[in-house]
Amino acid sequence: MAKYESQIKQVPYTQSAIYAKISDLTNLAVIKERFDDPTVQAKMPADKIEEIRNVVDKMEFTTDTVSAPAGPIGGNISVQIVNREPEKCVKFSSTKSPVDFKLWVQVLPVNETSSKIKVTLDADLNFFMKQMLDKPLSQGVDKFADMLAMIPYE
Repeated sequence: MAKYESQIKQVPYTQSAIYAKISDLTNLAVIKERFDDPTVQAKMPADKIEEIRNVVDKMEFTTDTVSAPAGPIGGNISVQIVNREPEKCVKFSSTKSPVDFKLWVQVLPVNETSSKIKVTLDADLNFFMKQMLDKPLSQGVDKFADMLAMIPYE
């Protein structure tokens, strides 16, 4: 197993507000709604907007799972919540993926109005896959943590 940890991200919301949002994956369906916001699209490469739209439009959310197209490898990738530790941690596991992995999001309070988030990925990679995916997965975990830090948790 290869382990990747994000940097710790500060979030200006309470631990309970963050946990409530990330422990129910239907809350992430706002991704579809926000995609058409010009300020969101301005942060994306112009030549990739349609490609990203195709993925976002096909994403499916339930309380415990999120599925998205797997791109060039075909099919869908699905992730399921396997454990909730109220207000502290949500653990996910791949259910449909070319690579088995576990991902967890830890949330800790900083004070009464802010928290910190850390994302950890544990992926089952053979030697060759680790060599190819080491840098992209390391960067991806950090980008995922950045994304979680930017979500409005009201």
